[in-house]
Amino acid sequence: MRLLNILLLLAITNLYAQNSIKGNIIDTNTGEGLAFVNIYFTGLEKGTSTNENGDFLIDNLPSGNYNMLVSFIGYKTKSINVTIPNSENLSIRLEPSAIEMEGIIISTPFHKLQSENVMKVEQVSVKDLNAKGALNLSEGITNIAGVESVTTGLSIGKPVIRGLSSNRVLVYTQGVRLENQQFGGEHGLGLNSSGVESVEVIKGPASLLYGSDALGGVLYLNPEKFAKNNSATGDFSGNYFSNTQGYSTNAGFKSSNNHFKFLFRGNLAEHSDYKTKNYKVTNTRFREQDFKAGVGYQKNTFKTDFRYNVNNSKLGIPEEIGEQSTNRTPLFPYQNITNHIFSLKSTLFFDNSKLDFNLGYIYNDRKEFEEHHHEDEDHENEEHEDEENLEAALHMKLKTANYDVKYTLPKLGKFETIVGVQGMNQTNTNYGEEELIPDATTNDIGVLATSHIHFENIDVQLGARFDNRNIDTATNLNKDFNSFNGALGFKTNIANNITARLNLASGFRAPNLAELTSDGAHEGTNRYEIGNPDLDTEQNFQSDLALEFKNEHVEFYVNGFYNSINNYIFLSPNGNTINGNPIYNYLQNDANLYGGEIGLHIHPHPIDWLHIESSFETVTGKQDNDTYLPLIPANSLSNTLRVEFKRSWIHSGYAFIKLKSTFKQNNASLFETATNGYNLLSAGLGGNFKIFKKEATVTVSGTNLTDKTYINHLSRLKPDGINNMGRNINIGIKYQL
Repeated sequence: MRLLNILLLLAITNLYAQNSIKGNIIDTNTGEGLAFVNIYFTGLEKGTSTNENGDFLIDNLPSGNYNMLVSFIGYKTKSINVTIPNSENLSIRLEPSAIEMEGIIISTPFHKLQSENVMKVEQVSVKDLNAKGALNLSEGITNIAGVESVTTGLSIGKPVIRGLSSNRVLVYTQGVRLENQQFGGEHGLGLNSSGVESVEVIKGPASLLYGSDALGGVLYLNPEKFAKNNSATGDFSGNYFSNTQGYSTNAGFKSSNNHFKFLFRGNLAEHSDYKTKNYKVTNTRFREQDFKAGVGYQKNTFKTDFRYNVNNSKLGIPEEIGEQSTNRTPLFPYQNITNHIFSLKSTLFFDNSKLDFNLGYIYNDRKEFEEHHHEDEDHENEEHEDEENLEAALHMKLKTANYDVKYTLPKLGKFETIVGVQGMNQTNTNYGEEELIPDATTNDIGVLATSHIHFENIDVQLGARFDNRNIDTATNLNKDFNSFNGALGFKTNIANNITARLNLASGFRAPNLAELTSDGAHEGTNRYEIGNPDLDTEQNFQSDLALEFKNEHVEFYVNGFYNSINNYIFLSPNGNTINGNPIYNYLQNDANLYGGEIGLHIHPHPIDWLHIESSFETVTGKQDNDTYLPLIPANSLSNTLRVEFKRSWIHSGYAFIKLKSTFKQNNASLFETATNGYNLLSAGLGGNFKIFKKEATVTVSGTNLTDKTYINHLSRLKPDGINNMGRNINIGIKYQL
């Protein structure tokens, strides 16, 4: 609290002069001013657009050195270092380019364009994921190369990055780490894509930036931006999904003036059981309600952004093929989960330096209901809307407070440096009859330093970090885990239009409560799990090499990685049973994962409207005893043909057809079955129209158009031979108010 009081005092007493910057954006070839070009200061999170003559003005800027991005569709994004105050009238030239406009990478500390970033980060907009017919966020992220999802039906999914998942992948939302009992195989994200602008994926250990649980990578969700200064906008949208006869509705409004900003967005989605070619998969139905709100303030040397998100999901847990209906109310067993996420992201600007502090609080209320806890004997297909009369078999409340404070030092020659401290206090409390994990308190603290060094022909990023995690349980288990980690990366242009990135990094993961303390039957997995209090910290080291070629006609990349993990934790049956459930113990062994991604994007000039895209991804995971790791995605190849068009009655029009080929997965663990290969065909089209002088976006897409029967290797319904979803047609419309 003392630190917070000092920071707030600084925010009030810093009285720097207000500054402004103005300029003009022109086309390099024609010399004409460009209208509606985006100008954005990455560190200040403040921007504007040019007028019809290409002129712009931004005021209320603090003194210092800042990165300014200038971006416009059809032109190469430009990154400029600007010193404020600046009395010049900037004249900026943009070069026409068929290469798609770059976004700002938020998940890495220096907020660079990907072309300037030392670490390879994948970024994709949620708008593009939805245009491909994604039914929810968990399904949408599987369109990113190197990313898959472990699923239980449609509603429960968790990210897999290069073969690692669960507590080995960290999820960030609203700038804070998400904690929602992610140790459980049937515990999904608990997040909705509504109000999320883009998704970034760091593949590989990111413990330097994020601490424990970032051993396998990070899924970073960027919330939607506030409205531009002195503007207001609203929208509503609706989507229909033929396979589940489901819908998703969304409405939002945001407004900003020079200092204050606010926004809110609500979403409601309901789906019945998904359908395969031959049957409906009973109890994959679900209902989700989501509300997001934000308030921002910025003046002179201080800016702050407060966000709140509440998400309530009622999710059916499928067990076998039974009732065939289009009901949307889940049967037993089902989950009722409420997630509250509060975040406060603030920055104090000084001359040539800044202090960022992010505070978060996550309250996860998880209830699971089973059939035998219902009083009525004849209730197999009964809808249970009055939950007050039901007793949750499992009821856990997880409360997490976390903080992240970083200071960006004044730039010293070629060095940009950030130092910081991060931490977390977490309590888990049981209220139900069953107990998966005991009541416990977890405390984290980590200190870090990282630098970006700009040499003439090469960029270098390096850093180091120390972490401590303490776990104290009601069963008298008290454990301390310590880890020291580092990272070193290089980026250079090895030839004309060819960029090379080499990153070396270590990461760690402390054992979670389930792995340390489990002692009971897990109904969803039909096994009796016994924890191991003597487990050590997982520690890994990964080398990652990325090569990228890019010109006006072709983009090509190849990424390769090798990931060595010491003390990899896994479940193994011991051959005994308790009450008919096989007993599984948590054990450790060293493991290795290796593979990569290859991609090609052809956009021949001058027919820039044509895009031919292809990507291949592969990963292999083995223990040191040469047995394969579980839940490793099968190799896959995606080919997409996409066209873009514009007419007098439509703009930003597009159409695509995609074939994703997933190969056989014969490299199964000892407790898995192999999976056959399959091909999935999808297609879609859409564009923006003027309706009543307002802009409307209409999209139509179809997935699994041939109604293929298949089972994904990462489906938790695979052991029961239950197929994944069949043909689905999605129709969506969004209207700007």
